[in-house]
Amino acid sequence: MKAQNGSFSIKEWSENDRPREKLIAKGKNSLTDAELIAILIGSGNREESAVTLSKRILASVDHKIDALGKLSISQLMKFKGIGEAKAISIVAGLELGRRRREEEREVISKITCSKDAFDLLHTVIGDLDHEEFWMLFLNNAHTVLRKKQISIGGKTGTLVDARVVYKAALEFGATAIIIAHNHPSGSLTPSTSDRDLTQKLVQAGASLDIKVLDHLIITEKSYFSFADESLL
Repeated sequence: MKAQNGSFSIKEWSENDRPREKLIAKGKNSLTDAELIAILIGSGNREESAVTLSKRILASVDHKIDALGKLSISQLMKFKGIGEAKAISIVAGLELGRRRREEEREVISKITCSKDAFDLLHTVIGDLDHEEFWMLFLNNAHTVLRKKQISIGGKTGTLVDARVVYKAALEFGATAIIIAHNHPSGSLTPSTSDRDLTQKLVQAGASLDIKVLDHLIITEKSYFSFADESLL
């Protein structure tokens, strides 16, 4: 039996193929990725159940959840059986997962090396399709006081105002900062503007006794550290 709209509702699946009941009976870890997505969308289409549809969606991104999280609402709606509401459910569910990972990384409260800063910011800007500029504000012990987005740009760059940077640093009582931005292209090579901006912020910070500890260029897979490369 099908739902009134012709799709296969979870309620109408065989008892052994109901992910909601499986989650209750066996726990969340027992569910496959497809079954978890099936719970988010609730039903499939006229030809396939929600689990089968979810498997097809996952197959389109090589079964990688991170890749699925990058699909837009319009891209998800290209799959038969995925309307706007279901696409929004998938996007929202995966965004919650991303934010959970971000919160878990926030336990790093003290920066001891470039990798600590990368771990705090990678989940925020590592897989974006546009550039964003973020900062970590630290005290004398290099404990993170605040993490803040400074600007948003396009695919090839973002503008940064030194006055905005140091206004925020003074407001948060920071004595040191780490600056970071992402390269959607995947390139870890700093551009001339990246180098110029770094020196501009280092010089401006010196007059305020606020030290620039590092500038990170972050991609989906890795990062470049100006401090590690002795470019500060």
